[in-house]
Formats: sequence, C-alpha cells, structure tokens
Amino acid sequence: MASPNPSVDDIVATTIENRSKKAADNVTRNNALLNRLAKQGNTRAYSPIDGGTTIWEEIEYALNGTTMWYSGYETLNIAPQQIFTSAIFQIRQAAVAVSISGLEELQNSGEERMIDLIGGRVSNAERSLESLIATGIYSDGTTPKSIGGLQQLISKTPATGSVGGIDPATWVFWRNIAFSSATDGGAPATAANIKGYMDAVANQLVRGTDKADLIPADNNYWELYNQSLQAIQRTEQVKTGESGFESLKYRSADVILDGGFQGYSTDPIPVGGVPVNTMYFINSRYLKYRPHRDRNFNAIGPKRMSVNQDASVKLMGWAGNMTISNRRLQGVLGA
Repeated sequence: MASPNPSVDDIVATTIENRSKKAADNVTRNNALLNRLAKQGNTRAYSPIDGGTTIWEEIEYALNGTTMWYSGYETLNIAPQQIFTSAIFQIRQAAVAVSISGLEELQNSGEERMIDLIGGRVSNAERSLESLIATGIYSDGTTPKSIGGLQQLISKTPATGSVGGIDPATWVFWRNIAFSSATDGGAPATAANIKGYMDAVANQLVRGTDKADLIPADNNYWELYNQSLQAIQRTEQVKTGESGFESLKYRSADVILDGGFQGYSTDPIPVGGVPVNTMYFINSRYLKYRPHRDRNFNAIGPKRMSVNQDASVKLMGWAGNMTISNRRLQGVLGA
C-alpha cells in the first residue's frame, strides 16, 4: 500500500525528523462492541476456548414430551426424548506481520531514536488486527475464512442461511426476531417513533429474566434514539464499564454507538461497524465472543529471520469465532 506521504517512510516518521514522540493514530476504527465483548470477567459473552477441532454450543430445543396428567395405575409415557442438539462453529484464524530490516534496526538505534520502530509497528499491528476482528464481528459469514458476525447470527432474514449447522428454514426455534421500520412499522425510523420500534423488538425477547442487555447501533439509529430521549428530558449518557465508549440506557440495556469512525473504503481492512440504519438487540447469555486462550492477540512463535535477506518478521495472531446458542432471544431493528 502506497504511503500517504511518499517522502516520509517508516524510519523518518519514527526517528528524529521533527516528529513528536507519539505517532498519531489515523487508522483505528470505532470498536465498541469488540471492546465490550472482550472485557474479561465483565461480561457473560466472553467465553474463551482451550482446544478442540470445532466450537460446540449445546442447545435445548424442545420440551420433554412425556409430561402428562395421570390417575392411579395408569401407564406412564417413558419414551426416550430427543431434546438436545448442538450448534457447531469452525475455529477461524487471523494474523498480522511485523517486519524490520537490519538497516532499519541500525538506523533506529542509539540516542537519536525518538519512537521505537518496533514498538510503533507492533502497536499498529495490534490495532490492525483488532480492526479486522471488529469488522468480522458484524460480518455476514460469507467472507472466506472469516468469523461469522452479527449479520449472520442475528439476521434481518432469520429464516434463511444455516447457522452453526442448523437450518432455520426447517427449525423455527432457530430464528431470531427481525423488525423492519418501513415494512413492519409502516414508516422510516424517526426520533418520534424509534422508541416504539425498539419496544416492538425488545418485548419479543423477554423470557422470565432473559432480555436484551446490549444494543449496538449505527450512527443514524443511535442519534435518533438520543434525540428521542432529549425530547422528554430522559437522556442518560454513561460509560460502558471503564472503556470510555458512549452509551445510552434503554430499559436495563446499554445502547452503544458502534458506527462512529469506520475508516475509508480504500483501506485494506473493509469498513465495518453496525450496518447503516440498524440496531442489534443482544442477550449476551447466549451470544459469545470465543477466542482461543493461547491465540488471543499473542505472538505466533519466535522471531523469523529471512533466509536470503537481512530482515526479520514477527507474527501476531488470533483464533476463535463468534457463537450463538439461542437465536430466538436475539433481535435486529433495521430500515
């Protein structure tokens, strides 16, 4: 990829050529949902894996059909019941490389060094890999080798497309709730009607204590909901834990802005985030972010030296997937 400024290469940009001691980050996307899902110990949705060839989510999909009223010596129904199955998800992998030549190491050493070249490239690699994963979290599962994201797991067409090896066209229990503002609501979303549309989705997701606890939204829908709260003096802006990402409250759920800055269409990593005019209603008890314990933004092996170049490469990687064990308690509001 060509540099935005051809006269400034990595060495110049990270050493003494009148640069500040911190390179400005002009590439990272708004990764609010990834930040929320990946907070260890602070969310039900963070569930690392530690091995296996696939990731299994056990599903209870039917009631026991032997239940019955009876009297005295009446024969009871003891027929075996098939009430459990599993959704099966593949382990996906992602990696990023950090390279440096022998000449660059020499040029970037000593007292004149202002920004550590390797440190700067590692930080950029971490942000790049994070952006790739954050993009995958919202994907539709059609990109080869990518994780399956919310457009697949909580689909706007919930009766189509196999998820975890289960076909929702056949199995009705495996369909999430989908609500279209224009089709189901009768009009495009506005600040005046978006609360009613959100209620129409959220009410269908309540089962005992189960309910949506996290609602990522794109710029448009987040702002419409924000405006609807301001109109009745009920705005409550809070932080999602200590992450600093802005959110609003809807019932007991956090409505997080995960549109924001999403990069440029020419970036190597595609523009991501919540699709335009969309809100996802997530019950994090059943939707999981599942990285591998030993490959979660970790180094892959030792530093690799080129066999015919004065250069070395270090790889950083991630492995895992997004999984879901109950689609019926998830919802999406779209245009």
